[in-house]
Amino acid sequence: MLPAQRRDELLRVLGTEGRVVAKDVAERLGLSEDTVRRDLRELAAAGLCQRVYGGALPVSPAVADYAARRSVAVESKDRVARRAAALVRPGSTAVLDGGTTALAVARALAPDLRATVVTHSPTVAAALAEHPTVEVLVLGGRLFKHSVVTSGAMLAEAAAGVWADVFLLGVTGVHAEAGLTTGDAEEAATKRTLAARAGDTYVLASAEKIGVASPFRVLPLADVTGIVTDVPADHPAARALQEAGAPLLAAD
Repeated sequence: MLPAQRRDELLRVLGTEGRVVAKDVAERLGLSEDTVRRDLRELAAAGLCQRVYGGALPVSPAVADYAARRSVAVESKDRVARRAAALVRPGSTAVLDGGTTALAVARALAPDLRATVVTHSPTVAAALAEHPTVEVLVLGGRLFKHSVVTSGAMLAEAAAGVWADVFLLGVTGVHAEAGLTTGDAEEAATKRTLAARAGDTYVLASAEKIGVASPFRVLPLADVTGIVTDVPADHPAARALQEAGAPLLAAD
């Protein structure tokens, strides 16, 4: 089998099975594990998979920068946003993450909602400035331009003074084995900091984020209250998440 054929087969397995186990694929194709691992390294270097111990997982398309993500899975994000917006109860305090799905949540909040929203996203804060009855608290820090959110020590210090009812968490990957992941280490740490300031954490998981992984873990599945997604319950990745104990909240 030629190298290009091997890599095409690995991508096919990723697409149909949701993961590649190097040992299993090597036996199936009559190859050495070293050959399969070398092919996976090359695919990962090209941004076509996410390597993990023993093999690889599908890579998340949501690791693109903020401008590029605005045109990705717009309808899916809107469905998730409408369901997640209902989790912000009247009189409550909610932490709203950054990103395009979080921005859709801000726009989906009921126009008569009276609540407090804490955010480290300038774009989310600007959108909520138009809401007549939502009080907005903005957490400062160094601007991470890729995702247009603040981060770093100043953010952590500001977040320490917050205790919220709910955190609506944005990630780039939701996978039964890898957990909740994102593409930047510092951003992952920021998300953990914010999750620690809320009673409940719900994940904003539009379709392109389900069953894929990014390099840096944010939280294990067991640490969140629920995953808001529009992926059908009988989707293989959704079934795997349910089998792993992750509660899914259907977004219609």
